[in-house]
Amino acid sequence: MDKKSKKEILDVIGDKLRDEHVQYMKEFIQHGSITTYKHCINVVKLCYILNKKFNLKADMDVLMNGALLHDFYLYDWHDVGLEYGLHGFTHPKTAAKNAKQVFDIDDKTEGIIISHMWPLTLLHPPKCKEGWILCLADKLSSMAETLWMRG
Repeated sequence: MDKKSKKEILDVIGDKLRDEHVQYMKEFIQHGSITTYKHCINVVKLCYILNKKFNLKADMDVLMNGALLHDFYLYDWHDVGLEYGLHGFTHPKTAAKNAKQVFDIDDKTEGIIISHMWPLTLLHPPKCKEGWILCLADKLSSMAETLWMRG
């Protein structure tokens, strides 16, 4: 990724990247040996690339913030019991709730976080292009992390 692209991303989410709650995501493994933080960074980058490559003209604030915070659930999903419910179905709402509390995100960003696990969360499909981009980027990143990447 070139310097201009990195700058565009950091202009939107740079402050959040330094936040202690976001840094806390480094404590949890997401896929294979990839942390939740690294996964979210991978998704941010892929969302950015998809948006630019296909000239989708997505709202960069919504897309970058949603991508960074889509897995902002802040627990180890490998160790929890049913207190959170079945992780794949429930973590989008937990992440959105946390993002709303910590960063006061807008409704559109909250919506794309809640819908990022579609079709698993059948009743919450993406309702905007930013949501569809995030949903696709998350699936592609998750697959690559699980099959080929190391932390």
